Amino acid sequence: MFPPKISLSLATLFPLFLFPASTVAGPATTRPAVTHFKSTNRDVGVRFVSNSGICETTPGVNQLSGYIDVGTDMSFWFWFFEARESPETAPFTLWLNGGPGCSSMIGLFQENGPCTVNADGKTTTLNPFSWNNVSNVIYIDQPIGTGFSHGIDTVNSTQSAAQVVWQVFQVLFESSAFAAYQSREFIFATESYGGHYGPAFVTYFDQQNALIHSGALVGEEVVVSALMINNGWIDPLIQNKAYVDFAANAPGYGPLVSTSTIRKMNSSFFGSNGCQVQEEACFAAGTADSSDKTCINADNFCTDHLFVPAIGNRDPYDLRQDSSEPFPPEFYVNYLGLSSVTTAIGAEVAYGECPDPPFELFAKTGDVCPKCCNWVGVHEAILAMDWSGKAAFNSAVFTNMTLDGASVAAIKNVGNFSFARVYAAGHEVTDHTLAQSAFQPAAALAIFTQVINKEPLHSV
Repeated sequence: MFPPKISLSLATLFPLFLFPASTVAGPATTRPAVTHFKSTNRDVGVRFVSNSGICETTPGVNQLSGYIDVGTDMSFWFWFFEARESPETAPFTLWLNGGPGCSSMIGLFQENGPCTVNADGKTTTLNPFSWNNVSNVIYIDQPIGTGFSHGIDTVNSTQSAAQVVWQVFQVLFESSAFAAYQSREFIFATESYGGHYGPAFVTYFDQQNALIHSGALVGEEVVVSALMINNGWIDPLIQNKAYVDFAANAPGYGPLVSTSTIRKMNSSFFGSNGCQVQEEACFAAGTADSSDKTCINADNFCTDHLFVPAIGNRDPYDLRQDSSEPFPPEFYVNYLGLSSVTTAIGAEVAYGECPDPPFELFAKTGDVCPKCCNWVGVHEAILAMDWSGKAAFNSAVFTNMTLDGASVAAIKNVGNFSFARVYAAGHEVTDHTLAQSAFQPAAALAIFTQVINKEPLHSV
């Protein structure tokens, strides 16, 4: 079943220190000490390594890495970094990558984490644009089977994932290591398929919090202060249509494919039993027994007949690149394959970036998104949202956001809702693994900082 359309109450769309020093992952001689917190519930708890010396090497900045056990053979990997400044008062940010079924280590090492892995796959360099400059940040691999998480995975939809991640935070906030962060401003940041994750998870958290308030449920409240979605997959009907529009005339780039390809794509979208008809049937199916098959067929058809021809031989994560080489390069995957690294951080299984089994469980219910999301489709999906500021947002014009005098984004602000089209950025807006001009990590950090300060987006 495809998840229903969900309204957002707060979202921001993304995607100076200088740290020249590199650190080398040396051989691990002994296993590090592991701290255990055991819940009152059997087989539930948190276990972690403190200050492994991997990635975050800023003096005085603490880190924890390890597992949150939510049941028998159900272990979620996490990596937590204190804020580089004022960690005792800084907000608490959760970062989840999308997929579904992709590791949040992508975000940590390629986007907004404390370090980047060098081309040798063995050394790291501190990231001057890390989000832990201004916030405590935790990266969690979910569902189970993703990244370093391991055990029994039963999650097959966004809604079932929300329930399990809620349990993760019940255990986390019960532990002495993280209890203090429960009262902080909580920023939920995600990307890509996070356009489904974010709204659904926050809605579920709010529902559970209400039950706790009413006395119907005993638990730890998880109160989200802000939801940030980078390049999110929000509405498949609207965003599949945007593949046609973007391919025909990408703003700032012009046509991306031939006229004949555009004609075929229009026919595939608007034709009888085309993408539009099939996606509408998916939404209409609701929770009926036939909905899984209906939605799977719709997703497969739209992917093959719209996404694939729209991309052509371009890199799906950045239209400025061709598809001959992975972009951005994945040096970090080699790094996480070093036994010296995995031993130091307390990882118990081999790393899997976007393994098939978690994705395939989602695919069986049609709750998937094997695509990237152009900004035109994201903006159209936002325009279609039903919320109190809809009229004001839809009539608002983009204004220019500058960083040190240079234009970095077109922005809209309505109440506590902000939208940014970040210029010269690929799917991973915050990526910092290549020359800084490849993506926009500085702009992403500026946006993130303004969000956690509860400011409308503005020039700096």
